Amino acid sequence: MKFIDLNRQYEAYKGEIDEAVHSVLESGQFILGEVVERLEAVLAGYVGVRHAIGVSSGTDALVLALMACGVGPGDEVVTTPFSFIATAEAISLVGARPVFVDIDPITYNMDPQAFKKILDARSRSGSMPRCVIPVSLFGQCPDMDEINDIAKTYGLHVIEDACQSFGARYKGRMSCAVSEIGVTSFFPSKPLGAYGDGGMLFTDDDEIARMCISLRVHGQSRRYIHEKIGLNARLDAIQAAILLVKFSHLEEELKKREEAAGFYTEGLKEIMPYITPPKVAGGRTCVFAQYTVRVKGNLRDEVARFLEVHGVPTAVHYPRPIHLQPAFKYIGLPQGPFPHAEEASREVLSLPMHPFIKREEQETVLAALREALSSLVL
Repeated sequence: MKFIDLNRQYEAYKGEIDEAVHSVLESGQFILGEVVERLEAVLAGYVGVRHAIGVSSGTDALVLALMACGVGPGDEVVTTPFSFIATAEAISLVGARPVFVDIDPITYNMDPQAFKKILDARSRSGSMPRCVIPVSLFGQCPDMDEINDIAKTYGLHVIEDACQSFGARYKGRMSCAVSEIGVTSFFPSKPLGAYGDGGMLFTDDDEIARMCISLRVHGQSRRYIHEKIGLNARLDAIQAAILLVKFSHLEEELKKREEAAGFYTEGLKEIMPYITPPKVAGGRTCVFAQYTVRVKGNLRDEVARFLEVHGVPTAVHYPRPIHLQPAFKYIGLPQGPFPHAEEASREVLSLPMHPFIKREEQETVLAALREALSSLVL
């Protein structure tokens, strides 16, 4: 059993993917070009925004979004400490400083009230952050309406880190279209994944789009004329061709992910509250980039070891909050200020999840979980 089985997906679409890749090889256009433009148009239409800009990775998409918002040295950006490091890393890469706020313990996404509290405090001190990056973790959006309203009150840019949530819906709108800028990743294991790195920015703002298009090509406004310092952050045509094929199957795959998640959730009922399934908040859908449960009572690592011995792969997303990572030691934050994020990092465990997972494989996972708990606590 694989944690994510990309081979099954390739076998399902092999003819389409091989043909798409071969067409790029024959074209001789390997970076940007017509196929990238076609992907941008298709995904902009799907998300429901005017502009989609293909780039080299989700991390670069975050960096470019911050650059387009004018964030740089001396600025602060609010985000969550419970995410992959790329979110805070992008902030640091543009010379700004991350300001962390705690998560909602149910959805693991940014707590809007914690966000408001930090802005209230900064307002009194006269030092206001420039931007906020809420993360749509594990495949569902945070409370974007409330986050947007709070940010608007204090004049902050809002960038949705939707690197795990492409295809999710929030109150009838698509993830990547619920804030000023949305960014996603096409890392192979994502709900819409390439066969290498790739990412995309989404916005309705014409000026931000123009800036990102320039910045992804070394700040170039026209050939060999560079208005700003930019990046080499272009999307490869082969990846775009693969993504176009996979996108044609995305809605079907999202339905399969939802069905697989429902099967897990139903099967976990008999071993609650020791293991708690993920919860999707009202008015939202989840694409289940991960199916992440919560293991109570300091049993997570023992359960994971038991499952590994019995042939069930698992992962921990994420075992250490960002503020406690060695790379962010310079911020000087101790353990303790973000109790929900810190507790989650000790208890979360992701189970095998992908659109092609078989029911008998899920039954094996559930049986191993029941056996683990029986041997450990019951």
